[in-house]
Amino acid sequence: MMSMIQVENLTFSYPSGYDNIFENVSFQIDTNWKLGFIGRNGRGKTTFFNLLLGKYEYQGKIKSSVQFDYFPYVIADKNRLTEDILFEICPFAERWEIIRELSYLEVHEDVLLKLFSILSGGEQTKVLLAALFLNDGHFLLIDEPTNHLDAKARELVSAYLKNKKGFILVSHDRCFLDGCVDHILSINRSNIEVQKGNFSTWYTNFQQQQEFELAKNVKLKKDIAHMKQAAQQTKSWSDAVEKTKNGTRISGVKADKGYIGHKAAKMMQRAKNIEARKQRAIDEKSSLLKNLETAEDLKMKPLLYFRDTLASFSHVTPIFHGKDICQPISFEIKRGERIALDGKNGSGKTSILKLLMGQSIEFCGEFSIGSGLIVSYVPQDTSNLTGLLSDFAENNRIDESLFKAILRKMDFTRTQFGKNIEDFSSGQKKKVFIAKSLCEQAHLYVWDEPLNYIDIYSRMQIENLIKEFSPTMIFVEHDAVFRNTIATKEVQLYKK
Repeated sequence: MMSMIQVENLTFSYPSGYDNIFENVSFQIDTNWKLGFIGRNGRGKTTFFNLLLGKYEYQGKIKSSVQFDYFPYVIADKNRLTEDILFEICPFAERWEIIRELSYLEVHEDVLLKLFSILSGGEQTKVLLAALFLNDGHFLLIDEPTNHLDAKARELVSAYLKNKKGFILVSHDRCFLDGCVDHILSINRSNIEVQKGNFSTWYTNFQQQQEFELAKNVKLKKDIAHMKQAAQQTKSWSDAVEKTKNGTRISGVKADKGYIGHKAAKMMQRAKNIEARKQRAIDEKSSLLKNLETAEDLKMKPLLYFRDTLASFSHVTPIFHGKDICQPISFEIKRGERIALDGKNGSGKTSILKLLMGQSIEFCGEFSIGSGLIVSYVPQDTSNLTGLLSDFAENNRIDESLFKAILRKMDFTRTQFGKNIEDFSSGQKKKVFIAKSLCEQAHLYVWDEPLNYIDIYSRMQIENLIKEFSPTMIFVEHDAVFRNTIATKEVQLYKK
């Protein structure tokens, strides 16, 4: 039987917020749909999930007959057997059902008898999803599950979700979305829309709408310019009338106040009415471009290294707790290359990047890096970000004006500049590190999963930037579209 989730005239803002996150939003969705949920960072995707979960008070109505579950499931004590945690999540499931779901995700049942805390991030994601989907009749709110999944795991989870129904999935990975959703829920600049199809279908329609809005924008700008000019002429006329009312000389003869006073007042009122009508028309025309998304071109200034080879790895194996992480790896970073490090989670990708950053990493083999090489780094972890953006710029010795200009191009509003970074969304925090890197002139750009939480528009913006300026890069990124678009070479790491 079909069940609907109905949202009517939803309005919400945080108590300390500057603006409404949602304003008179209405739409409805079928609980059998597989919904991809997309939108710019900071537009309110996680907030909407919290509203469905009843965590905040709001104006309007949300009607639903289903119970909502949230991923990632919050676990108070991770130092327990995985099996115990899963039965806490889905108390009515049989053990064989859990094992069946895990097999679909290529997770061996041995994990059930391990402490949850020692599972990899990818394993934790898979077992939690398996358990949550065993709650019959529940509707699952899945918030960015791909951030701990390598490329292979993303394919597996996407295929798993394709065979499920009844969920809303927040993800910015275009291939992942295409593989598992049948509807798109998009948060636009001024509304929320529901559309049938996968991400690619939605994006084709979105581009057509953008082209229409851009064409309309050209015409509206001309109309608005003409209206403003006419309004200014009207204002000049009303100012001239005001002067005659005050007895200003006209053609050398002082006007008689008593003669023109009454007539001037009527002319003045008429002028003001015309001016008000024209201003309303300007405002109305200006508001027509309600969902036009802009993504200005970004810029960077990479430095040219004086040698062809920037760094060299020969039979290098990172070591963790006395054990080799991966099989020995050999490669060079040549000037102009953009190298994608690929491999399963735990295969040593981040360790290789940290070696390039001069961090103390135990390894065997030979590693060398060019003298005087300037490196710019985007780390995977954003949890240490605190304070204002101005403090961050000063502490990192980057130009504050340029830094904030880049963030504006990446869809930051000016009000964000007055907030503490710890209050930013996860995607906005990641953009802080990317903007910092773009401010830095470097020979080599080392980016560790730069796109975690980053919205789709900004991903495309960054792809265009790298294609235009061709910096020398080495990066880890599991977004298949980004990797295929950007990388000139792939280096594969294999676990021991």
